[in-house]
Amino acid sequence: MKTEEQLGISYEYTAANHEVSHSYLKPVVDRFVEKVPAKSVVLDMGCGNGSFLSLYRDRGWVLHGTDFSTTGIEIARKNYPDIDFILGDSQTSAEDLTKQVGLVDLVISTEVIEHLYDPKGFLRTAYSVLKPGGMMVITTPYHGYLKNLAMAVTGRMDTHFTVLWDHGHIKFWSAKTLGKAIEDAGFRDLRFEGAGRVPYMWKSMAMACRKPL
Repeated sequence: MKTEEQLGISYEYTAANHEVSHSYLKPVVDRFVEKVPAKSVVLDMGCGNGSFLSLYRDRGWVLHGTDFSTTGIEIARKNYPDIDFILGDSQTSAEDLTKQVGLVDLVISTEVIEHLYDPKGFLRTAYSVLKPGGMMVITTPYHGYLKNLAMAVTGRMDTHFTVLWDHGHIKFWSAKTLGKAIEDAGFRDLRFEGAGRVPYMWKSMAMACRKPL
């Protein structure tokens, strides 16, 4: 596995602060995972500085996080020593992840897949590390006709597409396209929920799905 520096990537984290998005993402994720029992093995793929995963330390789960950012993992390990954090490329390292954490009951990934050059590889990795019957919950910014139209009419497309943000958003998912990518990876039993703002103008969306038994 190549490091960030070898690939010329520098996605920097400077603190263990929680993102504003956590306030509207966590309630949605909570509803999907409310029946996941204590002692379940949970992997946050693209955990960044570990702050979102840290919100679940009271569930009695065995928590693991993985991310490609060296600074993110360093901060996560320093601030949340009770969680196992792994430096790794979740798009390609399914075998390495499985060797380190075994098969898991739940994969969580929040606001990650929109940044990836190989989202299909990411989903294949998530599928590979899950136990049969295991669940994945994934969130990403929402795109749909009404929201796209509103952004175009109000002149907010340049701001929304974040082209001046290094390593920012490069994939812009709708419920239809994300659902197809998830099903193509082998997942079934898809459930959808919007997050933040009024319906069809959502800031983000969440999908829960399962690996078949």
